Amino acid sequence: MRAALLTTYRQPLEITTIPDPDCPADGVVLRLLACGVCRSDWHSWRGSDPDVELPLVPGHEYCGVVESIGPDCRHWRVGDRVIAPFILACGTCSDCAGGHQTICATQAVPGFTQHGAFAELIAVPHADANLTRLPEGMDPALAASLGCRVTTAWQALTDRAALAPGEWLAVWGGGGVGLSALLLGRALGARVAVMDVVPEKLNFARSLGADLALDASGPDVLEQLKSATGGGAHVAVEALGIEATTVSAMRSLRKLGRMVQIGMPAGDNATMSLPWDVVYSGQLAIFGTRGMPGHRYPGLLSLIDGGHVDLTPLIARRIPLSQATKELAAFDGPTPPGVAVITDFTR
Repeated sequence: MRAALLTTYRQPLEITTIPDPDCPADGVVLRLLACGVCRSDWHSWRGSDPDVELPLVPGHEYCGVVESIGPDCRHWRVGDRVIAPFILACGTCSDCAGGHQTICATQAVPGFTQHGAFAELIAVPHADANLTRLPEGMDPALAASLGCRVTTAWQALTDRAALAPGEWLAVWGGGGVGLSALLLGRALGARVAVMDVVPEKLNFARSLGADLALDASGPDVLEQLKSATGGGAHVAVEALGIEATTVSAMRSLRKLGRMVQIGMPAGDNATMSLPWDVVYSGQLAIFGTRGMPGHRYPGLLSLIDGGHVDLTPLIARRIPLSQATKELAAFDGPTPPGVAVITDFTR
């Protein structure tokens, strides 16, 4: 199969031919329809994720068509159009049985612990526990963009922070996960403020309905935010995984506020210096989140398919496989609004 292979960190992916994946006994092989290019893939590409061993095919936001089925897979048939979470849980351990598949001790993570979806085919283990059928007619590019950024934002807002209608949500970082939080937060009835340093991203956030969009580099950004929100946000999400925005997210909350760390702290940001006096005096709640269990996909897909939230503005660029390196390298600096999705695996 054709694939983009990471052989050396921070170097162009090698567009090459590698053997087709073997089908797991309890899994499937998918022919890829689309795969997002995510900031988390950038962490893999730059060598800041300790789970990555080279050579590796990156890519963890994907959807596809079932090409083959293992003998222990019961629920799926060749030709089914499906999506999978990027954390592939075993489905049988005590954590999975309790509904907490994202902390499964034996999880597989495409693009990190196994070959991912920057390729024509991908092997998906534990298919019965993880796959979800795509709604009829859903754009594969949109479906793929749900696989990490949208689902992680949904899990953060609804499961971790329990965002309520009428509350203020402060989103620190206007990339894919930040824009997802903006759109989903509005669908949940919240008022949303977005902070970023790129004017184009702030303008884009305004066009998507942000109630407030502020330059995060401004010296009085926290004062502006607290003034507009009547004392600070009820919920803040950090969407970049860096110390500066994590500190700002904590300081942007009102007392008894809740913060969710969505951005992946890696490399130099794996350890941060944070204002724990703010947590103590404000009696704040700090949550981490990573992915979303497969059993929660149908509810989110129903919300989208029913027209209750329009996520299509997230998709800014549909690219061939050969342009994946360009998109990864762009994360070294400020990126343009929206996300890139690989929709052509032949070029």
